[in-house]
Amino acid sequence: MTQYRNPEAIAETDWLETHLEDPSLRLFDCTVHLLYDEAPPGQPYKVKSGREDYDRAHIPGADFLDLQGELSDNNSPLNFTLPSTAHFAAAMERHGVGEGTRVVLYSSSSPQWATRIWWMLRAFGFDNAALLNGGFQKWKAEGRAVSAGPAATRPPGKFTPAPRAGLFTDKEEVLAAIGSPKACTLNALPPELHRGENGRYGRPGRIPGSVNVPAARLLDPEKNTFRPADEAAEVFKANGIQDKTGRVIVYCGGGIAATLDAFLLHQLGYENITVYDASMSQWAKDASLPIETG
Repeated sequence: MTQYRNPEAIAETDWLETHLEDPSLRLFDCTVHLLYDEAPPGQPYKVKSGREDYDRAHIPGADFLDLQGELSDNNSPLNFTLPSTAHFAAAMERHGVGEGTRVVLYSSSSPQWATRIWWMLRAFGFDNAALLNGGFQKWKAEGRAVSAGPAATRPPGKFTPAPRAGLFTDKEEVLAAIGSPKACTLNALPPELHRGENGRYGRPGRIPGSVNVPAARLLDPEKNTFRPADEAAEVFKANGIQDKTGRVIVYCGGGIAATLDAFLLHQLGYENITVYDASMSQWAKDASLPIETG
């Protein structure tokens, strides 16, 4: 029977409820909304912070992390670009994250927003973090307490970064991996985008040779929870992703959904996973890069 290797990285709602008063807990709502119908010219969507949702209702004591506003490089022309180590560390310290703290992340929509920040924390060397299984939807559905009050007061943290090389990558590595037997490129976008039926990011299509494991396929559609390890493992294996030591490059539209696939690959024991940070937001607009459809 397949099991997730770090079960402590997936927090269940009953566990969280009993630990809300733990002084070492740092609980964060990470919600972001992508508004496709309000996309500015040349952009795939408008990014809207989930702060309004948080202000209306959140898990008691939770703080809010603004992924685009405070945890991305806003000098980049692309959304959600990985910030510098110093920028990320300073943001974590402002929110009380550091030595001796336990971080739990959730979203009121797809868990991909929480997995993005979890993957970033891991990339910068912080490992004591977990994702709330089922997120705010499951929490509310179970009738647990919600709040519109302020975040719990926490002292500034001492975040000591220890960056891990290779957890994020760029177009050069992705290009070099096309046709290589030593790497597998995986697209976490929905099937219609993978096939090239939608030109949301520019040229329609996918990175040549990539396989498709949509992030949503790894979730229980009713509970919004991660699929059991056996089921998730079968989804990846069915798409030819079986070598747990080989390089797996995961991409999507902007490096967000890709982190959900990457998180579960990591949980299933894959050892060499990277996320193409700019993903199709960059690739589809660069006519010098190959693309395929169908």
